[in-house]
Amino acid sequence: MTYGAYIRRIREERRRTDRSYSLRQVAKRIGVEPAYLSKIERSEAPPPSEVVTRKLADELNEDVDVLLAMSGKVSSDLRDIILKRPALFADLIRQLRGTPDDAILRIVREVRDGEW
Repeated sequence: MTYGAYIRRIREERRRTDRSYSLRQVAKRIGVEPAYLSKIERSEAPPPSEVVTRKLADELNEDVDVLLAMSGKVSSDLRDIILKRPALFADLIRQLRGTPDDAILRIVREVRDGEW
């Protein structure tokens, strides 16, 4: 599913129970023109900037990192972390490529909790 199709599906799901999720109202709340949001949703425009994607994620209650990844982008805070040690993080990500999600979550918990 494309970024635009995903955004549209989520927005329209929310609209079924809350009319404030019309294209026009969402566009107004995130600070873009309705025509621009419509083009994004129809994949006639590329995914928006990180700033707009963050606003959309907040508005639609979606994970910003997922939306950024769908748009082929990485959040600026992650980019800054990676740029400090690019070879190390590239190797880490490549090594984790085939690792099951539960194993990665275990690693994340160990790092977060400081259990080395």
